[in-house]
Amino acid sequence: MDRRTKGILCILSSAFCFALMNMLVRLSGDIPSIEKSFFRNAVAAAAAAVIVLKDRRETKLRKEGIPLLILRSILGTIGILGNFYAVDHLILPDATMLNKMAPFFTLIFSAVFLKERISLKTAVIITGAFIGALFVIKPSFSNADLSASIIGLIGGLGAGSAYTCVRALGKRGTSGPLVVLFFSLFSCLVTLPYLIFSFHPLTMKQFLILILAGTAAAGGQFSITAAYRFAPAREISVYDYSQVIFTALLGFFVFSQIPDGYSFLGYAIIILMAVIMYISDRRTAHAA
Repeated sequence: MDRRTKGILCILSSAFCFALMNMLVRLSGDIPSIEKSFFRNAVAAAAAAVIVLKDRRETKLRKEGIPLLILRSILGTIGILGNFYAVDHLILPDATMLNKMAPFFTLIFSAVFLKERISLKTAVIITGAFIGALFVIKPSFSNADLSASIIGLIGGLGAGSAYTCVRALGKRGTSGPLVVLFFSLFSCLVTLPYLIFSFHPLTMKQFLILILAGTAAAGGQFSITAAYRFAPAREISVYDYSQVIFTALLGFFVFSQIPDGYSFLGYAIIILMAVIMYISDRRTAHAA
């Protein structure tokens, strides 16, 4: 199995895990997004710690990688908080699609910071994706969910820039489990003060649901970290949109959520842009 195929399988695995995570986060009820984020990252940190302690030689922390790890953690935390807030205030497919703008942000930041070239065609495709996002956000003062939509988009920006850092760390030989552990511990420490001073009591059911959400998130985090280490974003990011399908099905069967016409149009535009970009990149690679 070549590296690209491995990357695709990892992306599909992460898409399902993150869709399951979003469903469980919504199912946990009226709990602050910061508190949900803490439990999500605590489980991921525990899973990553086991792997790091088991394979210490393969997961050695290099001093030159620390600044990138910190930056990845800051951006990833912004991405999680934005996504969780959107999941709590929007229907699941809308929240997921705004977060799925992340691959387009990844392309932009990869071009700026990693010098991975973006053609004029790719620039047009990225512009089309942002137009699609506007149909999902529906920017108007009559839209009661406008602020949640904008926060969800900011979450996608945070995730996309964080994955750029993951790509850079992969090129420098930093192990995936170490990236997950550093990020998860960082996010837990950032959110811990809020839990100390403003903790929202949990029922046993809510606690178990959040633990399951954290487990699903850990699976998604390991999968997506591995995916971007196996292959560049331009080759595999289109498969990440399978999460929208998984989330739409879960949202419909669990919460009876149905997106409106504008959202469906936005989904179609964004996914179409992703497919066009994928086909274009594959033809370019084949010609080369």
